[in-house]
Amino acid sequence: MRPILPALLALCLSSQPSLAACGGGFGSFVQGLKAEAVQRGHAATTVDRFFASVRQDPKVIKADRAQGVFQLDFTTFARRLISQNRVNSGVSNAKKYDRVFDRIEADYGVDRGVLLAFWAFETDYGAFQGDFNTLNALATLAHDCRRPDLFRPQIFAALELFEHGDFEPARTTGAWAGEIGMVQMLPGDIIENGVDGDGDGHVDLKGSAPDALMSGAKMLRHLGWRPNQPWIQEITLPQQMDWSWTGLRTTLTPAEWEKVGVRPRSGRWLSNQPASVIIPQGHKGPAFLAYPNFNVYFEWNQSFTYVLTAAYFATRLQGAPVFDAGNPDPGLSGGQMKQLQKKLSARGYDVGKVDGILGAKTREAVQAVQKQLGLPADAWPTTGLLNRL
Repeated sequence: MRPILPALLALCLSSQPSLAACGGGFGSFVQGLKAEAVQRGHAATTVDRFFASVRQDPKVIKADRAQGVFQLDFTTFARRLISQNRVNSGVSNAKKYDRVFDRIEADYGVDRGVLLAFWAFETDYGAFQGDFNTLNALATLAHDCRRPDLFRPQIFAALELFEHGDFEPARTTGAWAGEIGMVQMLPGDIIENGVDGDGDGHVDLKGSAPDALMSGAKMLRHLGWRPNQPWIQEITLPQQMDWSWTGLRTTLTPAEWEKVGVRPRSGRWLSNQPASVIIPQGHKGPAFLAYPNFNVYFEWNQSFTYVLTAAYFATRLQGAPVFDAGNPDPGLSGGQMKQLQKKLSARGYDVGKVDGILGAKTREAVQAVQKQLGLPADAWPTTGLLNRL
């Protein structure tokens, strides 16, 4: 769900534009990959064995084009993903791997709730890790011309894993986008951040929970996680404030937020770091204070709804109560969201792709036009706004 391009591979890619080749016949494309692998210094016999079983998989393209789940609002999405069974399993796994989490918190400063939430959402604590052939998925997505820069380098990372005995081209399976294991990491991520957590000499993210959890923690640190710091905290809002201050672009200290009426929903502030007020369904819905670590989540997955749900679930697994859903104004359907995006685009706003998803650019455009129209600038689009436009 969250392909990440390792910085080193991205640097190599940007310095060699020819590596971005895509399209054409799949067989010719694979021959090009093989030739490039040999140029990179891999033995021709090893390359032949690695690519011997590769096939194009149309189901991968279908999955890539159909991510409609991200059209759901935060409350609906969160309630769908956070079942009581996942809560109970999280508590059970926290106890089962208590020593592993102790090591993680000592070595990387990542709270167990954070990793448990990713583990739950990505693979249901390892129960279902995906049944797509990983090499086929990567080759199919690299051949497709939508995001070849992202996936082509991962093929060569998988080849490196193969040479180390940690990847089987015909048998390694995972998610449709090429991620492997319990916390779903791409081959390049595994090379850069893989940890042998159980001490058996291999990094096995599919079969070893200690390996998967410690590798996930190392990757979060690599992506900028601040050790032993919070990520989000549920808050209550005043009835009136300048709603244009909400969103990730504005940061104030908790003390400064408190001056305008923002309060922790329970307890005290978790940190004095500058943080942002995020209201995923407008000023009448749920509200959270997002600390700097929250931004690291977007390096794992770029969907705002997924990120906020994972971040909230992490706090829930640490003992936070069920969030207050409030009484937000009804949101837009996917079709209505596309209409809104087209109208905003026609007014000169950059909404990114017209896809019916309330992404970061669409939120910014909504907030700007709300302010222009004298509406509460809370970045939550409603039928009222659509009609005004």
